[in-house]
Amino acid sequence: MKKPHFTPHHINATPADFAGNHGIGRYVFLPGSNGRAKQISTFFDNVTVKEHPRGHHLYLGTLRTPSHTIDVASVSSGMGCPSMEIILHELYQLGAKRFLRIGTAGSLQSKNIVIGDIINVSGSVRDESTTKDYAPIEFPAMASLDMINVINATANALNLAKQTHTGVVHCKGSLYAREFGAGPNAAVNDAYLDYLTRCGVLASEMETAALLIQSQLYDHECRQAGQGAVNRVLCGAILSIFCIPPHEFIDAETAKPHEEKAITLAIESIKMLAERELAALIA
Repeated sequence: MKKPHFTPHHINATPADFAGNHGIGRYVFLPGSNGRAKQISTFFDNVTVKEHPRGHHLYLGTLRTPSHTIDVASVSSGMGCPSMEIILHELYQLGAKRFLRIGTAGSLQSKNIVIGDIINVSGSVRDESTTKDYAPIEFPAMASLDMINVINATANALNLAKQTHTGVVHCKGSLYAREFGAGPNAAVNDAYLDYLTRCGVLASEMETAALLIQSQLYDHECRQAGQGAVNRVLCGAILSIFCIPPHEFIDAETAKPHEEKAITLAIESIKMLAERELAALIA
């Protein structure tokens, strides 16, 4: 439950920072690193930066759509579900209700999903421990249908449909053990990833489970409170494929255009979502 006088400990922000958009609040982009949060903010107008000693700097600004000026923000979630859990909780307690992750992932379907392709996340395999403190493991981690649909519509508009894959990703609690075979459990971990691949899981990453589970619970909280459509909580994730088996990462220069493509898709998706939401509110 949102607290009326919540004080965040990991971002420098107040509830006033997340007001706007006719009660919807700011649309928030959630990359993993501060560098990418800053890069996203270069697309904004009227940028204000609120720094924090932990490096989760908050970038506030606006985006212009054909009909509206919308309030937006970007802030790093950090790496892994424990860090995402902290930042997302603080954002929600401060009034944010629209979240779009922009991240990277490793392909589990390398014949069809290659370097530079994009995943529009519909759900997440909860292979981590953070979300077990929120909901039983049988509870599915699902993105918001509104966000999934608007990302696909935007991909079509940007001629990115052939490079954009919608589906389930794997969210792991460890990188080097679960995916890279470090430690004495390597054979078990390799077999598990092969199992997920044969189940059709598209890619592997480390943050979506917390984003999806928390957002679903926040949305339920708002619905139970009878706060109406304005206070729905929506979430989604756009992941750029930076790695394919056998765990070969692309270098920074090769990654740059793919990163920019994913950011452009995210920016334009939020513009389209805001246009739809604000039109419905103001009509």
